[in-house]
This record gives sequence, C-alpha cells and structure tokens, in this order.
Amino acid sequence: MSDGRSQVRAMLTKSAAAASIAAALFLLVIKIWAAIASDSTAMLGSLADTTLDLVASLATLLGVWIAAQPADDKHRFGHGKAEAITALFQIVLIVISALGIGARAVERLLVGAEVKAAGEGIGVSIAAIVVTLALLAWQRHVIRRTGSLAIQTDNVHYQSDLFLNLAVIVALVLETYAGLAGADAVFGLGIAGWLAYGAWGASDEVLDQLMDHEWPEEKKQRFLEVLARFPDISGVHDLRTRTSGEKDFVQFHIWVDPRMTVREAHRVMDGIEHRLAADFPGVEVLIHTDPDGLVDEIGDAGRDVLPPIRVNLEEGRGR
Repeated sequence: MSDGRSQVRAMLTKSAAAASIAAALFLLVIKIWAAIASDSTAMLGSLADTTLDLVASLATLLGVWIAAQPADDKHRFGHGKAEAITALFQIVLIVISALGIGARAVERLLVGAEVKAAGEGIGVSIAAIVVTLALLAWQRHVIRRTGSLAIQTDNVHYQSDLFLNLAVIVALVLETYAGLAGADAVFGLGIAGWLAYGAWGASDEVLDQLMDHEWPEEKKQRFLEVLARFPDISGVHDLRTRTSGEKDFVQFHIWVDPRMTVREAHRVMDGIEHRLAADFPGVEVLIHTDPDGLVDEIGDAGRDVLPPIRVNLEEGRGR
C-alpha cells in the first residue's frame, strides 16, 4: 500500500475513532442524569453500555494509531494486528457489560422496584438514537474506504446501541404508562442478552486475524485465477495467506521450466507481483520458484492448486 493511501486510511480511521469518543462523552453525560432521575434498570444498562463505549472508543483510537505506524526492525510485518487486539478488548468489555446488566435485571425482578421520571429517560434515549445514527453513518463511510477491523467492531456495538435505546423507550412506556410491572427489568435482561450475542458474533473475524486464519475461499480462488493467466508457470503449491489490519500477506511456490535462467525466473516473478498489486492492492507477496515437478512439501502443501482456467488458456494457444 502506498504511503499516500496509508496516510488517508490513518486519517479516516482516526476521525472515526475521535467521532465515537465525542459521541460517547455526550451520551454518557445525559444518560447519567437520566439514570439517576428514572432509577430504571434498562436506562442503567444503557448507561453502562455507553461507559464501555467510551472506554472502547479510546482503545480504538489507540489501536488505529498503532496500526498506522510503518513497519520497523522489530515489527517487519507492520503493526496491523493492533486493530484486532483492540477489537478483542472491546468484545471483552461488551461481555462484562452484559453480565453486569443481566445481574442487575435479575435483582430487580426478584426484589421489585418502581421506575421514576420515565419522561426524562425517554427523551434522553431519543437524543441518543439521533446521535448514534449520525455516528454510524460516518463509521460506515470510513469502513467502506478502509476496511478497518477496529472501526467495524466499534460500528457493531454502536448498532446495538440503537436497539438498546429503543428497548429503553419501550420498557419505560410499558412499565410507566401501560402499568406492566417488571417490564423495565425484563427489557434490561433482554439488552444484556443482545450485547452478549453481538460480542459472540464480532469475535469470529477478530480471532481469525489473531490466529492468522486463511483468506476466504472465494478470495483465494480469485487470487489463483490471476496466477493461472501466466503461461510461464506450470503450477502453484504451498499457498499460504493471512491478513493483518488492512494488509494482506501471501506466499506460495511456483513451478517453472528447469531450463530457465535465474534472470528469466526473476522476470516471471516481477510480472506476477505487478499483476497481483493491480488486482489485490496492498498485498505483500513472497514467491519461491521450483523446477517443474519438484515437490519438497508433504501432503496437500505439495499439490498443484491452479484452477482449470489454465487448461482453457493453453487450449486457446493451440496446445
């Protein structure tokens, strides 16, 4: 990825993190007042979630700042995994929040308590929805431009905030105006479950990056289809892929005519790298050349993985 693109990505991700911090600070202040005024479990849950939003957003800002740092002598593959670590930290906070809210809701169901000043809680929740919608719109723009995992995770739990604030409104209306005792605590328990479910869903991609999970199969096939268009290679094996932050890494072995000189093989690899850089911007490629048919690897790693398009191209050349 060019320095210019990296700088633009860093600027966008930092702006999204800063926007989420500003939104969380504003919501924190008004929800503290509403939670005290209403004594609502659902509002308390919303306040706890916003508090964790602020902590998570601060962590996101730190994470995207670290991830934007260039590779150095001690981090030759860059700092991209800082985003995944930040996202994992956010998930832990969400789970803690869910457990706390769930415990409070169960206590209110067992002991019983009356909600006060529901109007203030409803008004604050409506304001929170408006602020959150604006933040989500900016985050989605940044995600489309950067693919940042940390901002994606932040976006996921701010999406849950919309439902959380709607749940607070419904809970307060049902308990205060419809006379359904316990509705506030029940909705608080539901909010806790929703947060836990969101954390579980967000954990998949985070763990995939931290564990160097292979690319999705569809992306791998597109990559191999590009390689299959090079007539000077007779096969590809030991393909390994991973993602760290915004950067993709891939390494593989190619089979070439054993009569090729080192200069000719180098020319082939340069051509492959140039084409891959155009079709997969930002990918870092490591290629190893083997004479045609040589297999040093054991098992599937030594199997040719080029797709059938290679055969079609050979037929087109009259072979």
